Amino acid sequence: MQIGILQTGHAPDALRAAHGDYPDMFVRLLEGHGFTFHTWPVLDMQFPPSIHAAEGWLITGSRFGAYEDHAFIHPLEEFIRQAYSGGVPLVGICFGHQIIAQALGGRVEKFAGGWSVGPRDYRIEGQDYRLNAWHQDQVIEPPHGAETVGSAPGCAHAALIYGEHAYTVQPHPEFAPAFEKGLIEERGPGVVPDETLAEARARLDLPTDSAAMAARIARFFTERR
Repeated sequence: MQIGILQTGHAPDALRAAHGDYPDMFVRLLEGHGFTFHTWPVLDMQFPPSIHAAEGWLITGSRFGAYEDHAFIHPLEEFIRQAYSGGVPLVGICFGHQIIAQALGGRVEKFAGGWSVGPRDYRIEGQDYRLNAWHQDQVIEPPHGAETVGSAPGCAHAALIYGEHAYTVQPHPEFAPAFEKGLIEERGPGVVPDETLAEARARLDLPTDSAAMAARIARFFTERR
């Protein structure tokens, strides 16, 4: 099964040599599940020729806000709506989670309660997951047709499922601990409050459930019918 990765952001330059860019992280995350991958950097206005150019679509994270006025936002929302109505499965992570919700009528905002950074504990589909987070924006109101299946303290809609159409999560199963540490050091200072960064650093050695979430994403793509 070929998965099309819709790239909506870049890893920081200082971290890219060691960790790769966001599509590389998803390829590593989903390795061993029988997928092939092709990336379209939609943030550079390079879109697939058709919603059927891949058998499933995965939308990455981004430093941009889904509600911001960037050239790629509206075309991406239209692509999401077409894929959704065309029955091509969608998976969204962080920004991907947010832009799918927004494209389908939900509401995304900068959360007044602040940032979620580092390993965080989530309850998703009745199971406990610890996954790395890096966000302040979040889905405030899911769209019609979306079921909230995951939450965490300070994140009421951390995972959404749209029947067989889409599966989205707010945290980052693709972020390895070393990359999350790099974000804390390179992107965090002056942006994320110091106490939030210190709290995240203190939890970096905790094991995460990225492999379990990768398996859940793979099942959505391959077994949803």
